[in-house]
Amino acid sequence: MMILNLEEQKLWERCAGFHGHTCGGLAIGFQAARRAAALLGLTFSKDEEVVCVAENDACGIDAIQTVLGCSAGKGNLLFRMRGKQAFSFFNRKTGQSVRLVLRPVPEMPRGERRDWMLSQDPATLFDEKPVDFELPEPARLFESHPCEVCGEMTAEPYLRLEQGRRLCLSCAHLYSRFF
Repeated sequence: MMILNLEEQKLWERCAGFHGHTCGGLAIGFQAARRAAALLGLTFSKDEEVVCVAENDACGIDAIQTVLGCSAGKGNLLFRMRGKQAFSFFNRKTGQSVRLVLRPVPEMPRGERRDWMLSQDPATLFDEKPVDFELPEPARLFESHPCEVCGEMTAEPYLRLEQGRRLCLSCAHLYSRFF
């Protein structure tokens, strides 16, 4: 059984402060971030040195943001929604990557799961797999243009041409002839 040291406890408390409470989900992200840091030599990412591609949008994401500095705003926290407790981490400086997939957790009352997760060595909680996709490119800045229906400024990748007019995704008619 592993116990958090003082430094790890402070980091856990920062995660809880950001998230708003402690829970088993936050503990999953905390342990995943710690394991990725150990495997890939990661520290807090001031820019886009560390990239996380999460397969869920659950509580653990807040711990990953706090521990590793990945955020949607910086462009180094991305989502491939699969409904899995799985996270792919990349170290842009070294080119190393790992996909961590949570192993099955023993049945226990919800309130005990957090403490159990935190008592485990992160190396025992996750299957470590190769990442099966390329490192996402760094975030790009795009021009924005007004939608010619609603007038709202929209980044170029999210505009559609329809009968010669630039339309945002909310105003464009999706072409859905194919399933």
